[in-house]
Amino acid sequence: MIWMDYNIMSYGDGSFRVLGDTDTEVMDKGLYKPGDVFVVTESGILRKSDQLSVFMMKYEEGKNNDTRVSQRD
Repeated sequence: MIWMDYNIMSYGDGSFRVLGDTDTEVMDKGLYKPGDVFVVTESGILRKSDQLSVFMMKYEEGKNNDTRVSQRD
């Protein structure tokens, strides 16, 4: 299925929204609904998942293993 004539609104916090003729058109047509969780693959495909708890644990683990060095002035 190819979805055409939609706009993608990108926000400064890394989130985005797909807009159609109405605010809820894409949800009304079943593309996604509130509470859905998607994982982005290496090729940019969004894959729906029902394992939110697994993703939250991986996110927390990633935060704990963050080895970035802060920049100096």
